[in-house]
Amino acid sequence: MRKKPIVALIYDFDGTLSPGNMQEFGFIQAVGKTAPEFWAMSDKLAVGQDASNVLSYMKMMFDEAKANGIKLRREDFMRFGANVELFEGVRQWFGLINRYGREHGLVIEHYINSSGLKEIVEGCSIAGEFKHVYAGSFIYNEQGEAEWPGIAVDYTAKTQFLFKISKGIFSARDNKQVNDSIADDKKRVPFSHMIYFGDGDTDVPCMKIVGMFGGHSIAVYDPENDRKKATARKLKRQGRVAFTAPAVYTEDSPVYEIVTAIIDKIKADWTLQKLSK
Repeated sequence: MRKKPIVALIYDFDGTLSPGNMQEFGFIQAVGKTAPEFWAMSDKLAVGQDASNVLSYMKMMFDEAKANGIKLRREDFMRFGANVELFEGVRQWFGLINRYGREHGLVIEHYINSSGLKEIVEGCSIAGEFKHVYAGSFIYNEQGEAEWPGIAVDYTAKTQFLFKISKGIFSARDNKQVNDSIADDKKRVPFSHMIYFGDGDTDVPCMKIVGMFGGHSIAVYDPENDRKKATARKLKRQGRVAFTAPAVYTEDSPVYEIVTAIIDKIKADWTLQKLSK
């Protein structure tokens, strides 16, 4: 057994750490659209072509940028990321939980598992807090400009990243190691040491898998959005998650109380397992 257990906190991004979709904090405005207009166009494309919603929004970003003379380079996406708004307490959250874990003899790691864009997440103010960001991305040409989707992450594709986190695989491309058989006690992060944060139906497969294998899932919601609150309650009622809480990440918040209690349980279970050997 490891000297210190690793606890992985895995976050969806849009609606979980941020009150909106990451494209809505600069990019959509830059191409002269409102958020409702852009997403309506993306949805129309997906429905009309019976296509992936994720690939459709990536194509819309590419097409709208080209039509408006906007180059999409990594640095441009990161510049949009710098404008992304975050829920209350998010910036301080990582330090709070890292300290709690340290004081209780655990290693805390944070991960993003998102259908959004890795390049935008990497530009936001909290990018340095994550062990790894699993999200969509583009392929870039020799001039450094986006020209094709490289990775598209839908709600089922997100589940593969849970297995990669468990096995310590930090490559989105890998499809070999992730399928290798590894004994549970040899996995870098057992599922029972995972805490998954999501806000809606697209997180259900991940929530379900984490819960099935002994981990914990939390449905968070914008405290100012009754529809989001109702969605979170539905997920709990359906047994998809064990906990719901407002997306407020301060030390006196329900999320902090839930997560620290889960950390206490993980440490107690790990200690008992160690004593039984």
